[in-house]
Amino acid sequence: MTARTDAGSAVDGVLFDIDDTLVDTRAAFASALAVVAGRYLPDLPAGRHAELLAHWRADAADHYGRYTRGEATYREQRMSRANAMHTEFGGPALDDAGFDAWDAVFEDGFQAAWSAHDDAAVAVAELLAAGIAVGALSNAASAYQTLKLERAGLLDSVPLLVGVDTLGFGKPDPRVFVEACRRLGTDPARTVYVGDELDVDAVAARRAGMTGVWLDRPGPRRVPVTDADVAASGVVVIHGLAELPAALGIEAAA
Repeated sequence: MTARTDAGSAVDGVLFDIDDTLVDTRAAFASALAVVAGRYLPDLPAGRHAELLAHWRADAADHYGRYTRGEATYREQRMSRANAMHTEFGGPALDDAGFDAWDAVFEDGFQAAWSAHDDAAVAVAELLAAGIAVGALSNAASAYQTLKLERAGLLDSVPLLVGVDTLGFGKPDPRVFVEACRRLGTDPARTVYVGDELDVDAVAARRAGMTGVWLDRPGPRRVPVTDADVAASGVVVIHGLAELPAALGIEAAA
């Protein structure tokens, strides 16, 4: 079998983002927030739970981004997001003790809903069958994401190589992509990165010397993306992981 980068060189490795790429994190967030709403936002109609999910994912104040840049702790970013959501939807202000209780409710609901996207295992298996090395690079903590991959049944085939705690910062810094390639044992020029964020994943990977693949799954995007953004990005666009092998030119040997 053969596979090619967008520059025409052979593909030796593929690195994956985890959340909303391999694992259906959007659905897990929806489940967790529905449980939170029942406890902390009892007057919010169930019909508005989609607004909660959109608010949480958009993270308009970029609290999670501060965490990935090493400017805030994981706890600080999540507490800030929880309080921002409560301010928007009428929940109580959370002090340290209140947040601990809130976070336990959220985390139980979140982890209980972790599952792989239906197309993930098959796409990974095709890459491995083609002799391509596979790993994961994530903007979350390594131990947490390793547990997530294990719960989703993907850890044996997609080892977590780099998390935000590996270097103390995360994507879009090019150094994390280079470090992930080093750990995978591949040259960035012969490595593909696949993720659901156009800027933080695909474009950032391209700037690090890799082939960037943007996984634009159906459904609401976390942040708006225009056709002009996509046209200017220079990345490969797919709409499901089932499209990845063909996008890389993987063909069955004769």
